[in-house]
Amino acid sequence: MTSAQQTVDAPAAPNRRHKRTWSVEELGPRYKWIALSNTTLGMLMATINSSIVLIALPDIFRGIHINPLESGNTSYLLWMMMGFLVVTAVLVVGFGRLGDMYGRVRMYNLGFAVFAISSVFLAITWMDGPTAAIWLIAWRVVQGVGGAFLMANSSAILTDAFPLKQRGLALGINGVAAIAGSFLGLVIGGLLGPVEWRLVFLVSVPFGVFGTIWAYLKLHDTSERHRAKMDWWGNLTFAVGLIAVLVGITYGIQPYGGHTMGWTSPMVLSCLIGGVVVLIIFGIIETKVANPLFNLGLFKIKAYTFGNAANLLASLGRGGLQFVLIIWLQGIWLPQHGYSFEKTPLWAGIYMLPMTIGFLIAAPISGIITDRIGGRLLASGGMIATAVSFVLLEILPVNFNYWAFAAILLVNGLGMGLFASPNRADVMNSLPANARGAGAGMTATFQNSAMVLSIGFFFSLMIAGLANHLPGAMFQGLTQHGVPADAASGVANLPPVGVLFAAFLGYNPIEQLLGGVLPQLPADQASFLTGRSFFPNLISSPFSDGLTAAFWFAIIVCVIAAVCSWLVGKPKPVAASAPHETVGSELAAEAGELVDVSASDAPTVRRPAIAPGRPGEISGRLSTPGGTGVSSAVITVTGHDGMQVGRAKADERGGYALDGIKPGTYTLIVTAPGFQPTAASVTVNGLGAVHDFVMQGGGVVTGSVLRSDGVPVSGTAVLATDGTGQVVGQTSTAHDGKFLLSGLPAGEVTVTANVDNHRPRAVTVLTGSAEPASVDLVVEAVGTLFGVVTGPEGTALPNATVTINNAVGAVVATTVTDTEGRYELHDLEPGEYTVVTSMYEPAVRQVDLNSGESTTVDVDLVSGQRAEAAS
Repeated sequence: MTSAQQTVDAPAAPNRRHKRTWSVEELGPRYKWIALSNTTLGMLMATINSSIVLIALPDIFRGIHINPLESGNTSYLLWMMMGFLVVTAVLVVGFGRLGDMYGRVRMYNLGFAVFAISSVFLAITWMDGPTAAIWLIAWRVVQGVGGAFLMANSSAILTDAFPLKQRGLALGINGVAAIAGSFLGLVIGGLLGPVEWRLVFLVSVPFGVFGTIWAYLKLHDTSERHRAKMDWWGNLTFAVGLIAVLVGITYGIQPYGGHTMGWTSPMVLSCLIGGVVVLIIFGIIETKVANPLFNLGLFKIKAYTFGNAANLLASLGRGGLQFVLIIWLQGIWLPQHGYSFEKTPLWAGIYMLPMTIGFLIAAPISGIITDRIGGRLLASGGMIATAVSFVLLEILPVNFNYWAFAAILLVNGLGMGLFASPNRADVMNSLPANARGAGAGMTATFQNSAMVLSIGFFFSLMIAGLANHLPGAMFQGLTQHGVPADAASGVANLPPVGVLFAAFLGYNPIEQLLGGVLPQLPADQASFLTGRSFFPNLISSPFSDGLTAAFWFAIIVCVIAAVCSWLVGKPKPVAASAPHETVGSELAAEAGELVDVSASDAPTVRRPAIAPGRPGEISGRLSTPGGTGVSSAVITVTGHDGMQVGRAKADERGGYALDGIKPGTYTLIVTAPGFQPTAASVTVNGLGAVHDFVMQGGGVVTGSVLRSDGVPVSGTAVLATDGTGQVVGQTSTAHDGKFLLSGLPAGEVTVTANVDNHRPRAVTVLTGSAEPASVDLVVEAVGTLFGVVTGPEGTALPNATVTINNAVGAVVATTVTDTEGRYELHDLEPGEYTVVTSMYEPAVRQVDLNSGESTTVDVDLVSGQRAEAAS
């Protein structure tokens, strides 16, 4: 059955949750703040949980009835502290790559969900003893997986959402959450642990559930995804190598045989040496695969390399500081000032608040200033201030005046805050848009690995300092107060790590170490030995030696970090360098030929290919934001010296390929009539490289879709097509009927709106000028007329002619009935019509068709009576 007027069907309005990418302009000016608030919540939750257990460990182990100081339980203690950090360090870079491939927001949402679920399982622990410890460690590892998803993609989401002039502020606030969370976790753990240890994990659940739902509903991918194969061998070797090194460090601080530490243990040496060897193999693999896990070519970007070096060194200096300060406060200063060992964990967190306050003040301010003057001076100055604070801590006596201690911590927090925001902004601004996920993952890997390394270094230096003087001081102090010489010798020769762990956990070390001897001593001597003054005074001098070594290590790495921050300089944008061509090459290129001038000045015409993944080949696809291939584009490849090494023209589907490219890092420059030029850095190795581009035009069209009575139409599809009929943009109207199409090619585009029961409206506009083009699409309501034509005995009449005339008698549409006597006429404007049906005897009917209605007119040609007319 046919109609005299055919309705043009437009595609349905795009589903907001399944659209591939959205431009920031489409999402509106509020989107960047939604992205900032959500990612800040995610980072704050992840980093709070990285440190919240440190203060709450005594309550957790008492809750599951385990003594962590027993030799067989030390591993539980270490993995509860470091398991989260180890797994995030290993996974974060791979999850950054997944974000580049499958959508950063999608991976970020998954991280929130994993984090919330694991927090629930940690909180519902019902077991006791070693089984409970293993359960907690396992779910802490899963929680670390969620944290890795969050850490790997939050910086990239923000970098995509914020313009360059505000990016420092956004990354600074996110950086505040990332680092301040580790300090806040100490206070929160100290508050919740004594009430109920499960609250330490349960507190994350409501934030995790809320954040998961909020991220799913409000966050949208605003960057291009690119095709790539997962680098499985790279992932495997990186994970094995890094885990081996971090496990070696973890067990290296534990005693081995007659040694105070385990660095000579065959197991530790195997982990360290084997891990380094595997990481070297990983580096070799990364130069051979098409889509490496670590894009080593990014390290040719000066700002990225020195920025990461500074971040690594700063994390080395900062990571172990928490542990040193906790031990200093819990094991010495707080007991000396009247606090019981059981209360020291909470108060240690409270007394460290000046550091958090300093960081919270400096980080946002430095982010704002970075957007105006750059981050070089601030980052370097922040590291110098941090180094000065370590010098002051070194000068400070072990039994200090608190206000002097608080002032130094404030300076330390201010210095780290001054460094964090500029450093993160410089690193992220230096990355090309398509590498931000992987680049952020690599940066997070360095930072998290440095935290574990720092803990190992600080503990090792502390233990080495204690080992020199603690045994003699311990033996002399115990024997002076009535402890038998053999018992005192046994305690004095125990590994210093046990004393450190006892102080760190808020346990009374002497009560733990002399448990069997204390009942044999006079009551006054036993009370004095287990009181608040004996152990702190005994350990003060040996502890000072360990502090000196640890703080000088921190001073050195902070000064080197300041130098690296200065060498970052001003980040340079990825430049589309002009290729070096002869006049003949330029003329041939203008004529549309594909020229390769890498070998000689004679132009060589090449034919594009699409098959990706061949050695020495760069391939990919060029498309509009709507997904349509850009066939008119030219891709130029230049080396690091700006010399052209190849050129290709996209085929009719937007595919391109250049072969014969030697291994190295190149700049791809893409130009197409009507579109903005774009460029990207690509590394070619043994299996070539694949890179897709989404071409953005400079054209913007805004407007509204309205009904003829002026009522706005919401949720309807609006399409933009170019002169060839290709879709170059699409969106849907907001609640007020307004729409925005951005990234359109310069020139004439046709904007079309399609509303149910209305005639589609199309208007051609000119885009590419300084101001957005504006157009209102007014759609007119249309109706549908249908029915059944019957004959003798009510039988359906096929092939009966149905004609409708308007009020002045003109024929508007004609059709014939189908095999069941049905007919249907579309796109009828409102008004009065005459329906003429003929086969045996003509039948004439009048019908009043209102706006947008579907009206049924059934006709019996025998009786000449209207069988039914209903609207």
